[in-house]
Amino acid sequence: MYPTKLNKIINLFEMLPEVERRETLVSYADNAKKQEPRAGEKFELVDVRKDEECMDTVGVYLHVGENGKAQIRMTLGPEVQTLTRSMSAILCKGLEGSTPQEILDLPSDFVTRIVGAELAPRDESVRLADWKPNLRSVRDSRVTFA
Repeated sequence: MYPTKLNKIINLFEMLPEVERRETLVSYADNAKKQEPRAGEKFELVDVRKDEECMDTVGVYLHVGENGKAQIRMTLGPEVQTLTRSMSAILCKGLEGSTPQEILDLPSDFVTRIVGAELAPRDESVRLADWKPNLRSVRDSRVTFA
């Protein structure tokens, strides 16, 4: 249902009391900068945009290696909210090594499972849904995918 790495992160958050859950989200947000593209990396998908609801730009960068596994990086403008920063870091770590199909099949309830119903935004999964069509085209253009 969920890629293994993301499932471990979800399980961790579900075990935490609300105060620790918030602290862990802030910790992920503080480390979001580590998920930015590195010099020399090349990506099949680059999607940088500022949505109407966002305070700043969010960039999604995806590379699919010869082994069919994804590498995701994200850039976040300075005004991007803490929850978006957290979820960006969580997605980069949790989806690392997943196939494009596993990412496309990702259930939309993962945000609520991670942040809890009390903190859930309007529908944070919309951001992921925004770049899924582009991911489909990357997947479909590669013959190495199973």
